[in-house]
Amino acid sequence: MDTVRNILQLKGNMVYTVCPDSSVYEALEMLEENNLGSLVVVEDDGILNGIFTERDYARKVILKGRSSKETLVRHIMTERPVYVTPDVEIGDCMKLMSQKFIRHLPVLENGKLVGLVSIGDLVNYIMNQKDFIIEHLEHYISS
Repeated sequence: MDTVRNILQLKGNMVYTVCPDSSVYEALEMLEENNLGSLVVVEDDGILNGIFTERDYARKVILKGRSSKETLVRHIMTERPVYVTPDVEIGDCMKLMSQKFIRHLPVLENGKLVGLVSIGDLVNYIMNQKDFIIEHLEHYISS
């Protein structure tokens, strides 16, 4: 079966992170500059502290009348985020994301952050795999 490791091998291990003591405004700038929907929150030691998402901003800053320049990421991030390891099967990730109503999963291996997968990454991988299978079947049938 295909696993998160397969996705990371194709997509790479680049993870955009933010410090918990950064302002929400700084985090939003990073989201916009990189066309992202989330940032992984880590301390200087690289340990996962949480995840900051557009949803956190909308629900915990805008709707609460807070200032994004004065509010720290640590005060609105999702603490103890759901995460997976590289060996988790893609179908299991999709189930987990559906059950928890989340769109981004940090990937940890031996306690260290090694990647991040989004629902879009999972869907793209599955679609590409299906296209690959169809091409091979068409080639097999025609030869």
